[in-house]
Amino acid sequence: MPSAPFSAPRAAAEAYGPTVAIDIGGTKIAGALVHPDGTMTATTRRPTPRGADADGVMAAVAEVVADLSASPLWASAQRCGIGSAGPVDTSRGTVSPVNIGAWRDFPVQERVVAELAARGADLPTVLAGDGVAMTAAEHWLGAARGHANALCMVVSTGVGGGLILNNQLHPGPTGNAGHIGHISVAFDGEPCACGGHGCVESIASGTAIARWARDQGWTPSGTAAGGGGGNGAGGASGGRDATAAGVAVAAAEGDPIALAAFDRAGRALAAAIAATATLVETDIAVIGGGVAAAGDTLFAPIRSHLAAYATLSFVKDIQVVPAMLGTHAGLIGAAAAASMLLPSPSPQPSAS
Repeated sequence: MPSAPFSAPRAAAEAYGPTVAIDIGGTKIAGALVHPDGTMTATTRRPTPRGADADGVMAAVAEVVADLSASPLWASAQRCGIGSAGPVDTSRGTVSPVNIGAWRDFPVQERVVAELAARGADLPTVLAGDGVAMTAAEHWLGAARGHANALCMVVSTGVGGGLILNNQLHPGPTGNAGHIGHISVAFDGEPCACGGHGCVESIASGTAIARWARDQGWTPSGTAAGGGGGNGAGGASGGRDATAAGVAVAAAEGDPIALAAFDRAGRALAAAIAATATLVETDIAVIGGGVAAAGDTLFAPIRSHLAAYATLSFVKDIQVVPAMLGTHAGLIGAAAAASMLLPSPSPQPSAS
């Protein structure tokens, strides 16, 4: 992993200790001490409790903090970044993750600050949604590195994102700026879970891709018509299942419905990327998340359709590239967001 200072404030931070990073998701809660060169030590994780109440989930977070506090570098930590699945409200320090039902308006930032203090670490702390954290990570050490203006996206069971503008992370007042999944790209589109219509997420998320393909007659063992993408007697043994991953396998085999599902998703993403670039003049779109693992099955239609939407001179050359950091993006991003959004620590007086 390359090492580089964040920017002017980050360069000053290199003389100091690590950032406590906590990554909260629906399947795991992870932690690490992230150093100014992007390396991680004391990494730890716990499964996100199932069927637990709010305090039961928080107990797993507390265990992660306890693990980190056992590191000999704990006393030198300078700040803490929390990345969490959303929705988030960073103005209040609360989260209501879709995939953690026990947490609704849960004051995770306040509770983490208390756990840190209980372990002797009175640290400035920041909360970021997972899309914003991924954006910070990719700008620091990933595919958006060196770009002053970037859109980064997570295309998975939902579609989230974040913005870098003038080399600064731009989370907005509640931490939700750049939430590209809820830009409407289909005026008469189907209702979205958010209450809108024709949102990118309702067309291009992994859930939406799989649902649309099934609605058109696709099955894991081939299309209803039996054409194009059937893999003969092998059926689902070719790695297909009834999810977007299965649709991607079928598309790679030439299944026409599966290809159409990804083309439809790519068109929605292209329209949203072009709209964002036109609004704020981003010059790169970085796409991560599980659906991005489909590779050219997703990226080829995005790039093809982008030519029809990004037509103005200042956006027509926008790049669309895959994210680089993968599973590390959550922890790296929590630390990066903290370093970008919190003031640099003041120099400590030297011993005489």
